[in-house]
Amino acid sequence: MKQLLLIILMVLSLSSCKSKKKYTASKTSTKTINVTTTNKPTKEANAIVKYAKSFNGTRYKYGGTTKRGMDCSGLIYTSFKEHNINLPRTTAHLKSTGSWIDIKEVNVGDLVFFATKKNSRKVNHVGIVTNVRTGNIEFIHASSSKGVMVSSLAERYWYFAFVQARRVL
Repeated sequence: MKQLLLIILMVLSLSSCKSKKKYTASKTSTKTINVTTTNKPTKEANAIVKYAKSFNGTRYKYGGTTKRGMDCSGLIYTSFKEHNINLPRTTAHLKSTGSWIDIKEVNVGDLVFFATKKNSRKVNHVGIVTNVRTGNIEFIHASSSKGVMVSSLAERYWYFAFVQARRVL
């Protein structure tokens, strides 16, 4: 009798250990962006993007502007300065430089701005458009977690963080 009672208690205790919380995998969906750009990028824009891509893989360093470390606005500042175009050093100042353009009209060399802090629309991140295709805009930027890299505006994270695009060329 004691053995039967012990077995019943063990079965009940093991069956009640099941987690009641349901977990679902987050989906990293992509979004489609309608782009109407038909203009070819200028040679200057292509040269700036090519130089910016030479920093691909460079680690993130707040305030950095060299291959030893770079932040997002440092990448923009350095890439344009290499081609004798002086831009402000900080994202806060870059966000009002040049002229505002609709996302549908972006071209290679344009700047894209993002608000990456939770529950905020304040611009705190910037990148340079590297490629424009139907439904997709790619940009190079300095990610604080992965360093200088190329990302896509079609990625859910960047799609929802996007704030504005500006043309400085």
